[in-house]
Amino acid sequence: MHAIKELSPSDVHLFSYRELNILLDVNSGAVHVLDDVAAEYLRCLLNGESPEPLATRYGWQAVKEAGDQLAGLQQQGLLGSKSTIDVGALEQEQSYIKSLCLHVSHDCNLRCRYCFAGTGRFGGERQLMDLATAKQAVDFLLDASGPRQFCEIDFFGGEPLLNFSVVRDTVLYAKEAARKTGKEIRLTLTTNGMLLDEAVRKFIKDHGIKVVLSLDGRPEINDYMRPAANGEGSYGKILPNFHSMVRDLNGVDYYIRGTYTRHNLDFSEDIVHMLRQGFRELSVEPVVAPPEAPYSLSEQDYPRIAQEYDRLVELYLEWQAQGKSFNFFHFNVNLEQGPCLSKRLRGCGAGFEYLAVTPGGDLYPCHQFVGEEEFCLGNVGTGITNWDLSSYFQRAHVFNKKDCPQCWARFHCSGGCNANAYQQNGDLFTPYGVGCLIQKKRLECAIYLEVKKLLQE
Repeated sequence: MHAIKELSPSDVHLFSYRELNILLDVNSGAVHVLDDVAAEYLRCLLNGESPEPLATRYGWQAVKEAGDQLAGLQQQGLLGSKSTIDVGALEQEQSYIKSLCLHVSHDCNLRCRYCFAGTGRFGGERQLMDLATAKQAVDFLLDASGPRQFCEIDFFGGEPLLNFSVVRDTVLYAKEAARKTGKEIRLTLTTNGMLLDEAVRKFIKDHGIKVVLSLDGRPEINDYMRPAANGEGSYGKILPNFHSMVRDLNGVDYYIRGTYTRHNLDFSEDIVHMLRQGFRELSVEPVVAPPEAPYSLSEQDYPRIAQEYDRLVELYLEWQAQGKSFNFFHFNVNLEQGPCLSKRLRGCGAGFEYLAVTPGGDLYPCHQFVGEEEFCLGNVGTGITNWDLSSYFQRAHVFNKKDCPQCWARFHCSGGCNANAYQQNGDLFTPYGVGCLIQKKRLECAIYLEVKKLLQE
C-alpha cells in the first residue's frame, strides 16, 4: 500500500450527499467521487485514526485498493495539494475599475420591509441623478478601466425606472463613448417592475440590457414584504409586466431575484411558484438584517434553511428527469475551470474594481455602503481620492479574513460579502456567520448537481 502523506482538513473537503461521496481538493479545485471504502478510509486519515479496522468490514484487499487510490491522487497533486498563491504579489497588483452600480434614483415606489436603502433614500434626501452626472460616471468608468476591454454598468436605485429618461440617454451615451474608445459596456437594470411598461421593455430589448426582476415568490409573501408606497400589494401589478418582459427577451438575459426571510423559511415553495409562472432563470437570496428585526435570520434557522436547499436539489432533479430545466443562480459552479484567481480570492471587487455612484456622483465601495459617509471614496469628477480606503478593501481577501484560511469553501465564496460582514460585525475581516453556513450548504448542493451532470455525460 502506498503511503499517504498527512492531510489537512483545511485542504480537502469530503462530504456525502444523497448517493455520492464527493471529495473536493481545495487548492487544486479537483473533485473526485469516492466509493464507500475510500470515503471511510479518508475520513479515518482526516480524524487522525488508522484505517486498518476497516478491513473487518470491507476486507483487506478493498482497503488496500482504497489506500492506493488516494495515494495515487496525492501523487498527482489532486489530493491535499498546497496553495502556491503569492499573497504579497496579490496585494501589490494594480487594479482597474470594471463595474459601476449607477444609482440613478434614490427614491422608490415600493416600501419593502427589509430594504437596506431606507425605502430608497439611503439615509439622505429622495433625489434623482441628472444626465450630466451619469455621463461623468460613464467617462470615469472608461478612463479608470485602463486596459480592460469590457466594462459593466448596473442601473440601480431605489427604483431606476423612476428616472427612465436618464437611463435611456445614459445608455445611448455609454454605447457611443465605449465605441470611440474601442471598449464595450455591458448593461444591466435592476427593477421592481412597477413601471415596466411597453415602451421601457422595447428599449431594454432593443439595446441588449439584461434585467434583474425583483419578486419574492407567492403573492402573500411578496405583498407582505414588498408593498407599494400606498400600502397595497405589488404582486398583481408587477407579475404581468414580468411575463411581458421575459417574453420580449425570449426567455434569456433576465433573472427573477427574490429574498427570503424568517417569514418564508419554506422558500422552496416560492421557487415552485415562480416555475409555475413560467420563469426559468431564478435566484433567491437570504435577507441580511439586524438581529432585532422580526424577519432576520439566525443560526437557529439554519437547519430549516438547509432543508430547503435540499428540496431545491430534489426539484432540480425532478425537472431534469422530465426533460425540463431551470437555472438556479446559486447552483451554478464550474468544476473544470472556474473564475479567475482574483475573483476566487476577493469576490466582487467592491472598493477597487466595483463601485457604486450616488445621484450626486459620489463613489462608494458598493451599493450597500452608500450613505455611510466614512466609506466615501471620491467622486466621478475627481475619481478615487481615498486610496487608503480602496486599499483596505483590496486587502480584504480570504487569506486575511478570520477563519477563511482554514475554510474549505474559501476559493468558492471568496470570503463572503464585505458589506454583510461589516453590517453584522463592524469589520470587513470577520465574515457573517449565518451567511457562511448558507454558502457552504449551497456549494455542496451545487457541486453534487454538477458531478451528477458530468457522470451522466
